[in-house]
Formats: sequence, structure tokens, C-alpha cells
Amino acid sequence: MTCSVFTVSSENFLLGSPESTILALSGGIGGAKLALGLTQAIPPEKLMIVGNIGDDFVHCGLHISPDLDTLMYTLSGKSDPEKGWGLAGESWAVMQAMEDMGGETWFQLGDRDLATHLERTRRLSEGDSLSDITTDFCHKFGIDSQIIPASNDSVRTIVETTEGDLSFQNYFVQNRCQPIATGLRFQGADKALPHPEFIKILQSPFLKAVLICPSNPFLSIDPILAVQGVREALRG
Repeated sequence: MTCSVFTVSSENFLLGSPESTILALSGGIGGAKLALGLTQAIPPEKLMIVGNIGDDFVHCGLHISPDLDTLMYTLSGKSDPEKGWGLAGESWAVMQAMEDMGGETWFQLGDRDLATHLERTRRLSEGDSLSDITTDFCHKFGIDSQIIPASNDSVRTIVETTEGDLSFQNYFVQNRCQPIATGLRFQGADKALPHPEFIKILQSPFLKAVLICPSNPFLSIDPILAVQGVREALRG
């Protein structure tokens, strides 16, 4: 993967048609920081942020979307500035109770953060799409800019290791990257359809720029590009 580094101003981005749009592809912590800066420089109607869903997984029966949540928490000003993930001023009573009961605590979920996952899981079980839920959450958090998942379908980053295949969170968090990685694949990406607004803007003559936020290119950006039809649309 190659990338170009360049400096631009929001004014230059927005020259031309009033319909001009900037597209940003983002993972979690690093990408969210640039996304926050973009929201402060570019009007919300001219910016679309597409979040990685390859890290999504089900934990303790809950659908967790780590990168989408980090984007929402960061852009709303609610994120923990020290950790870079989760909510500021979080409490951990549920995790402590889980530990006391011998439950799984390797993936830490704060008490208020749990509300996000509980509500997302409830709505998904009732048939709502991940993008509709994310949009509603953004409104609740006071975020004007559009954050959408790369797809409403399942895309999962699988790390191939000498000890077998592991989902990304199991590899990165639970096993602390100890197994030797031999490859990556994005399960479901070849069948997943891109979010309709994502593919629409990729094919639009009003797309002014595609920005790759400073997220891990293999773990956060590649899963977005792997979604069916995205690379082809980028190539034009």
C-alpha cells in the first residue's frame, strides 16, 4: 500500500460546486483524532466519515463496534483523553462484579459504555441496521457530521497465526499479540455490500478528496477497502 502526504486547507477542499464532499476513511484512536480536526474545518454537510467494522465482534452477548464507538466518543468530546478509547470519567462496577463472579473481563467495558452496546444489540435484534443505529447515536451525542459504517453487513478481521485463526480482538486484546501472525483476511468482505451512501459518494462527480485517516493501514483501512466494489469505485 502506498500513500501520498500533502497539505491542504478546508478552503481549497471546498472550492467549486456547493455539493462538493470530502470522504474520510477511519479506524479508531488515531483516525478519530484526524476526523475530529476535519469536523472543525469542514462543514458537516460536506464531510462523510466511513468507519471500519472489521474489529466488530460479539462479547458477553453484546455487539461491540470499537472503531465506530471511538469515532462517536471522540467527535462528541466524551472520549477518555488518556486512553483514547471509552468514555471520560467512566466507572467499572460491572467489570468488577464480572471479575468477582469469574466472568470474562479481558475486554474492558465501562458502565456507561455498556449502555451503547446494550442499546445497539437490542436494536440490531429488532432488525435495525448498524448505520441507522449509528446515525441515531450520533444525533444523541450531538454530532453533526455523518459517521457511517463501511457496510451494514458483517465484515470481520481474522488474524491467521501459528496457533490458529483468531478474531482481531482475541488476537490484539485477549492474547496481547503474542501468537505469531502469518496473515490477515477479512471474513465476509467479498459478500458485504458497501453502505449505499458510501458507494454513492465514491461514484459522485462531486467527490473532492478521499482522506485516509492515520489508522493502521492493514487492520483499519484494508477492511474498508475489502468491501465488495469499494476498490473498484476508488479506481474510478
